[in-house]
Amino acid sequence: MAEAADGAAAPTAARGQVRARTLPVPVWALLIVGLVALVALDWAAGFYWIAEHGTTKLVGALLAVGLVVASPRLGNRTLPVAACALAAVSLCLSVWLRLEMPTGSQAMGFAEPAALVWLLLIVARRGQPSWATAAAPVLWLAIVLRPVSVAFRQSTFIMALLFALAAVTALGVGLGMRLLLADRRRQAAALRLEQRTEFARDLHDFVAHHVTGIVVQAQGAQVVAGRRPELLPPALERIEQAGTEALTSMRRMVGMLRDAESDVALTPLAGIDEVRTLVEEFSTIGGARARLESEGTFDDLPVEVTTTAHRVVMEALTNVRKHAQGCTEVRVRVARSADRVAVRVSDDGRARHVSDSGFGLRGLAERVGLIGGTVQAGPVTTGGWGVEATLPVTPASTARAAAS
Repeated sequence: MAEAADGAAAPTAARGQVRARTLPVPVWALLIVGLVALVALDWAAGFYWIAEHGTTKLVGALLAVGLVVASPRLGNRTLPVAACALAAVSLCLSVWLRLEMPTGSQAMGFAEPAALVWLLLIVARRGQPSWATAAAPVLWLAIVLRPVSVAFRQSTFIMALLFALAAVTALGVGLGMRLLLADRRRQAAALRLEQRTEFARDLHDFVAHHVTGIVVQAQGAQVVAGRRPELLPPALERIEQAGTEALTSMRRMVGMLRDAESDVALTPLAGIDEVRTLVEEFSTIGGARARLESEGTFDDLPVEVTTTAHRVVMEALTNVRKHAQGCTEVRVRVARSADRVAVRVSDDGRARHVSDSGFGLRGLAERVGLIGGTVQAGPVTTGGWGVEATLPVTPASTARAAAS
């Protein structure tokens, strides 16, 4: 997660040069202290001042530890290049020491191999793939062949085997962390895409709702302009307010959809509390009178349910404005039971045909289906048109997760 945070803080950095930290600062401090302690133990054991070419070995160990210290500040491409160069130097040093002292040396040291093991882990974890693929084998060879610098004995081969096991473990851990982070990034990208798709659906419903109200009010203003001019200013004021609300909603949603890197807010644009406002605005515009009936408590409902209930009412009222003929009253009922919320919107106008190719009802059915609910729309027995949705209190996604 630190890698993502650092990458977001430096958006202008070139691709492949994102600086990241593999571990939190306290853990990094413990790691550095451990490596320094190994250098001190190697010194106390005489690896750097009793055995031959001790200064050369000390410089190699300090270079390896220094690269580990600097690794959080190196980019995803620079790190594997530097680690590969260091591993090549270490490998050449091991071969040179063996050739320089055919009878063998009694000094090998553990600080440098330990630093190389850690570099192998972080290169596998976050190195640019093309460079990490080239650096990992060189690092592995430098670690495993370090016992070459001492005499060939049974203990030497045992040490080489242990070093190989440590290198393979570091490589596996690094690759595992890399795959885990990649999976988290894919999940985050899928979540952002799902949220943006939901906002795109909201964009249609919000704009259609406001624009339909503007059209109805403009038609009413034309009618009263000649007969009752004193009613024209309030009508124009309502048209202006509806247009401003539509623009505000559209700017907010388009801004969220345009910013591909930011996380879309999970808070709903509207919920059960805003249903009453929808009904009041519908009555204010004129024409049919709308009334709201509610039953039960809605405080503990999931966000998906409250937002979808609001969408059902908004789409239904928009369709009443568009298609209802001779409608004088609209009833909106929202009822909460133990395991579901029922939303019903019906009018007393003449039955009419609504095309199945429209985006409104089709998008509404998709939205309701996402949380495991059902929606029906059609003529009612008493005349008029009705839209009824049943929404489960526990979202479908949560139920599937609990079942698994």
